[in-house]
Amino acid sequence: MPAHQVDSADDPRIGDYRALTDLELRTRWEPPNGLFIAEGELVIRRALRAGYRLRSILVDEKRVEQFEDLPPEATIYTATPPVLESITGFHVHRGVLASFHRRELPTLSELLASARRLAVLEGLNTHTNLGALFRSAAALGIDGVVLSPNCADPLYRRAVRVSMGEVFAIPYAKAEAWPEALKEISGAGFRLLALTPGDDTVNLQELSPADRARPALMLGAEGPGLTRAALALSDVRVAIPMQNGVDSLNVATAAAIAFWELCR
Repeated sequence: MPAHQVDSADDPRIGDYRALTDLELRTRWEPPNGLFIAEGELVIRRALRAGYRLRSILVDEKRVEQFEDLPPEATIYTATPPVLESITGFHVHRGVLASFHRRELPTLSELLASARRLAVLEGLNTHTNLGALFRSAAALGIDGVVLSPNCADPLYRRAVRVSMGEVFAIPYAKAEAWPEALKEISGAGFRLLALTPGDDTVNLQELSPADRARPALMLGAEGPGLTRAALALSDVRVAIPMQNGVDSLNVATAAAIAFWELCR
């Protein structure tokens, strides 16, 4: 497969890869244009196995032979490390980036019909936490993820990288109306379990068999947690028992503990 050499960040062919560290710019560019960026060979190959269609690949010229087995329709661009850095805005130490076409997301009702255990995320806007949470969800038995409208994009490069590509393994849906979507989840037979360090909670290990049958674990943003409106619609408020005066955990860590308990 022929590779195309890129010698300048101004090359019009590599617009997908420009200024990857500029979150605001990438948010305006990627979803509206139906693309996302994957970084590193492992993540790229997981995206391919998950059925995402490759747009192009941008690779260190010394590593191009590693990708000779890519689909024939893929366009390969090569560059030196300094040119890669001038294009992307950071040192591409993994040596390879790829641009993929996004897929149409399932609707909330479609996701609810196919899942047994859910993670329901409200306002989770930190990409590293989101990526770590998806990785734990895939590893520990969660079937689907519901995102409130103000959650971060699971296919943003940093979230994809932190998840090690496991964002491709878990179906997710974006709720159009919030918190009204929680009523739809409850109406589909799920128990809304609000993970919160507040008062009037049940210890995670003490949930009843009915609570565990079809759990929808609700998690809020780092710091503020779940909103009052979301908590009001939950069925049970759940807490992870703490020791040594610690009042809370990082949301991705708390999610992993709760996923393990609910899915064991």
